[in-house]
Amino acid sequence: MIRSIFLDIDGTLVSFNTHTIPTSTVDALARAKDNGVGIYISTGRPKLLINNLGQIEDLIDGYITTNGALCIKGETTVYCNPVPQSDIDAILADSIASDYACLVAGERDVVLVNAKQVFTDVFINQLNVTNIDTSLPLSALNGQRILQFSPFIDANREARLMQLMPNCVSGRWHPAFCDITSSMADKGKGLEKMAEYLGLDIAETMAFGDGGNDISILRRAGVGVAMGNAGDDVKQAADYVTSHVDDNGIRNALMHYGVID
Repeated sequence: MIRSIFLDIDGTLVSFNTHTIPTSTVDALARAKDNGVGIYISTGRPKLLINNLGQIEDLIDGYITTNGALCIKGETTVYCNPVPQSDIDAILADSIASDYACLVAGERDVVLVNAKQVFTDVFINQLNVTNIDTSLPLSALNGQRILQFSPFIDANREARLMQLMPNCVSGRWHPAFCDITSSMADKGKGLEKMAEYLGLDIAETMAFGDGGNDISILRRAGVGVAMGNAGDDVKQAADYVTSHVDDNGIRNALMHYGVID
């Protein structure tokens, strides 16, 4: 019996084509909620940058954010595992020396280091994230735990960078950038912490995703569902592959497993 579902945002809940949640998904989640199922978000986005869930905001019970580095329910911090200082120093030095854009997520603020056109092309034009104050200096994060870095680099540079950050892991769901968090933080670990807090057996959880950063939670959940638009590696990690985000994917999976009629 599924008691709670955990949903990625971009490419899972929200269409890359329309930047909205399909009506079938909204209706399906409302029906699941009426059936007593908890609705949780599982995203690489910091909470500050979750700007596209207004259609289901009243249904959401909690969040796994920044790929599991910060998990929250209401005003309660369920789990927080920041990036160690030595790794912070390493990536900031590398981004400055190599001159690539890097988004830095603290507990309250997000700062863009080395602004480049690729940031505008991807975050604003593709992902429709329009609420980042790019004028904030890095010093705005003083006193905040650093949860995640999102450097705009390719996979080869990512591999070299991770050698400088031995206490961290990287996940990629977009070809233009990756998300780097503490090695103690990924969506799968976030699910474990949330389930423990909620008194759930892992077998009672279902997770949905489409990107590389969803693999850990799809493997850890009681039922892992890959969207039809997911990459092959994501589909291989899932228990079930549903249809495309724009083709009633979430509704179809919830019906398949009897979460809704």
